[in-house]
Amino acid sequence: MPFEDLEHDLPGLRFSALAVDIDSGETLFSHRPDLVLDTASVGKVFLLHRLLTEVDAGTRSLEDRVTRRPSEWMDNSGLWYLLQADTLSLYDVAALIGAVSDNAATNTLCRVIGLPTVQEHTRALGYEHSGLDDVVRWPLPPGAPRTLSHANADELVRFVTRTAHAADLSAASSDTLQRWLGAGMDLSMVASAFGLDPLAHYYFDRDVWLWNKTGTISTVRADTGLVMSPGRRIAYAVLANWQRGSEVRDRVLATMRSAGDELRRHLL
Repeated sequence: MPFEDLEHDLPGLRFSALAVDIDSGETLFSHRPDLVLDTASVGKVFLLHRLLTEVDAGTRSLEDRVTRRPSEWMDNSGLWYLLQADTLSLYDVAALIGAVSDNAATNTLCRVIGLPTVQEHTRALGYEHSGLDDVVRWPLPPGAPRTLSHANADELVRFVTRTAHAADLSAASSDTLQRWLGAGMDLSMVASAFGLDPLAHYYFDRDVWLWNKTGTISTVRADTGLVMSPGRRIAYAVLANWQRGSEVRDRVLATMRSAGDELRRHLL
């Protein structure tokens, strides 16, 4: 994989990348998997995981309804800000986060669950270098975290693998989390190599089945998930950070697609 070459050509660009066959344990590619980077919206997966943990414990129901507050409204990433309904079930709020990385839904669910609870939960699962750092704010006020989330490829691949194996959630909740993420509409990065319908790619299409979560800001591209063929399951994470003002986005996206091409060769 050309991660190292691109980092050499473009000072300030950093990648953390890993892909592993979750059944055999074979590493398919690896580049600085321990490097902790800004992952933008990827850390929202820990919020969804905590919600389902509480559902498994019987302390919360996905049928519970929640009303968004004006302070939680955010546009750009998401769909809820365009909808008239102010009240949704927790299932629908979570589905919006999984499908369109909805910022307003993230802020509302963070208020319901509690950001410190999500952070403690993430650490308790053993993720020491990954987590959700804040709610979604813009502009960032003084004293607020500078990142929405952070992670390295190693821990994200572990999260994906454990989710696929239902290691930390019930089988039903693990399926639910994968279904929410399987509705994700951002296939612009690693997943662009698979040629899937961005609006409907859960279940097999041309012998490829994908669920993933991405993160995007002006200095970040991050993509992690599980891609499957009828005979193989691969967990992957490719994270890229670069300096503000650096014109590297197109080359980063091309490199992330090449990582997807490599995964597709191993799948098919």
